[in-house]
Amino acid sequence: METKQEHYESMMQAITRYAPSTDLEVIQRAYEYADEKHKNQLRKSGEPYIIHPLAVAEIVAEIGLDTDAITAALLHDCLEDTDASFEEISRMFGETVANLVEGVTKLTRVQYSTMEEQQMENLRKMFMAMSKDIRVILIKIADRLHNTRTLQYQTPAKQISKSMETMEIYAPLAHRLGMQKIKWELEDTSLQYLDPEGYQEIIDYLKKNEDSANSFMNAIQSKITERLASVGIHGSIYGRVKHTYSIYRKMRAQNKTIDELYDLYAFRVIVDNIADCYNVLGHIHDLFNPIPGRFKDYISTPKPNMYQSLHTTVIGSQGIPFEVQIRTWEMHQTAEYGVAAHWKYKQHAGEGSEKEFEWVRRLLENQQDVEADDYIHSLKVDMFDDEVFVFTPKGKVISLPAGSTPIDFAYAIHSAVGNSMIGAKVNNRIASYDAPLHNGDIVEILTSKSAKGPSRDWLNICQSNQARVKIKQWFKREKREENIVRGKASFEAELRHAGVDPDILQNAEILPVILKKVSFECLDDMYAAIGYGGLTAAKAVGRIRDDLTKATRTLAPKPLARQGTPAVNSSGVIVEDIGSCMIKFSRCCTPVPGDEIIGFITKGYGVSVHRKDCPNARGRARPRAKGPLGQGHLGGGPGRDVLHVVGDRGRRPRRIDAGCCNNSHVFASAHKRNECTLCRRRHRHRLPALRRA
Repeated sequence: METKQEHYESMMQAITRYAPSTDLEVIQRAYEYADEKHKNQLRKSGEPYIIHPLAVAEIVAEIGLDTDAITAALLHDCLEDTDASFEEISRMFGETVANLVEGVTKLTRVQYSTMEEQQMENLRKMFMAMSKDIRVILIKIADRLHNTRTLQYQTPAKQISKSMETMEIYAPLAHRLGMQKIKWELEDTSLQYLDPEGYQEIIDYLKKNEDSANSFMNAIQSKITERLASVGIHGSIYGRVKHTYSIYRKMRAQNKTIDELYDLYAFRVIVDNIADCYNVLGHIHDLFNPIPGRFKDYISTPKPNMYQSLHTTVIGSQGIPFEVQIRTWEMHQTAEYGVAAHWKYKQHAGEGSEKEFEWVRRLLENQQDVEADDYIHSLKVDMFDDEVFVFTPKGKVISLPAGSTPIDFAYAIHSAVGNSMIGAKVNNRIASYDAPLHNGDIVEILTSKSAKGPSRDWLNICQSNQARVKIKQWFKREKREENIVRGKASFEAELRHAGVDPDILQNAEILPVILKKVSFECLDDMYAAIGYGGLTAAKAVGRIRDDLTKATRTLAPKPLARQGTPAVNSSGVIVEDIGSCMIKFSRCCTPVPGDEIIGFITKGYGVSVHRKDCPNARGRARPRAKGPLGQGHLGGGPGRDVLHVVGDRGRRPRRIDAGCCNNSHVFASAHKRNECTLCRRRHRHRLPALRRA
């Protein structure tokens, strides 16, 4: 375990080597300030806390950032973990450094309802700062890299959660910034904790076959070196085994063991200029057999993260396929350190070209109207390496996630193009909305001013988060009333499914608590969000279920509405405990006042009343009780006798709670298992008895 002084010296050596123009006096003051603020704090390993800021500053220096960035790296935990203030840092080291430190600081003083929501807000804050100064995310990635290197001191649960967060957010961010070297270390170290057995299996295999792998790579390297020397091309050639997580992902994607994988090796040829790149490609294809469909030209069509290289996969005389990457020295620096290398060349404080950092603004746009966990998931879709490159009819290259459709293409051009889309052509042929696009496709979007706008089905078809967000925004803006109706129906159905009465939301004491939980000003806003897809009904109910259940218990139960003098049905027959019920006198026997009667449940007609001696009634059921109909006059005062309603085939249905369906519903036959014909709910109580009036 290195001491504080050893870490300090290591940082200063990195600054001298990689950032020689750094103001060492400012760095010394920043170190002394941070050391004083963290003097009583320890890391989980038992080391002084200042060792972590020193290590982060060393990483920042290694990627070639300037004095302000290294200073901010030394101070990056002061605002969060000490009594230091923004004003104090700004006064001592300048406002630029203070803004960098503030951008890296997490939002720890704000309470959020879920961990996903807190994580989303931290990322939103970081991206906002990142859009103003790209060095914020570079310092944050350096911070995460050192924390990943020291995960062995954390609890197993913390190791897994931090590794998962690294895989889902910081590795894609490093990739999107073009920082491949750091991305590989983040992925390999995280895999060690997420799947230790799979990780160890790959490491053991590579160690076992290390000698044969070195022999193979040396032979290929010598062959390429000799050919380039013979034609006068100056270049650097070296081979490597692909990194652990890359092998792991191939094994899972292709469902193969490591023994069955062939393309484990990659070679890099670094030359002086672009013309030599294409010359080398010709010689490589002359020396080895190229595999069809495995050539990619990222020099003429760079990746969105500024990556440029020629990629080709070939097979040597031993029958082992391997990849060759050909690039210039400048391309190599960009491939290794991405935007940090670009920063090193430009040395502009927080400035970048519109094209290079356009994706940062897109991340900020895509966070609008998105649930926290969906936003976290969308980062991987928007930033990871599965991409397809297609062309507009005028030859402009558009980069989209793999599997994208014409809908994604239309919204990548402009939201107005997507909203007015009525069709698409791919390679001059009419294509369906869900047709997947492939590299090199020429896509043309057909639009119309009279288009009705996007369909909700498009949300299930599109692959890019950018298109999904823009479609939701259109529905939010254009269809609010429809969204409210749709969202309310979905929400109330989900409440009933959870066993909660939707009417409880009308309680003046409960409603404010519920609205705070779901983060909306009023119910209509929540219904609209559910309607246009910004929030799912299941997640909304999940957030408030416990509160509603508790509120339901505390509220006094309402007694069944039982009248001392039941309301008289116009037919002179009523159902006990129900104010009114549909009554139909059968035409087969035509009961009249004075007759003994019996009733049966029918489909759609309520209770069918027969005379007791009716031939149709005699064979269907034996009456449990009887009562003469209408002693006195039909429709007069209530009588004392009870007439039970009997189900089909002589089975008497169970009693149904009279108060469950607003006291006015008609019930289906016993074959429907006591299902209410209006609300379609099944009730477990016995059917109420029929009384004569």
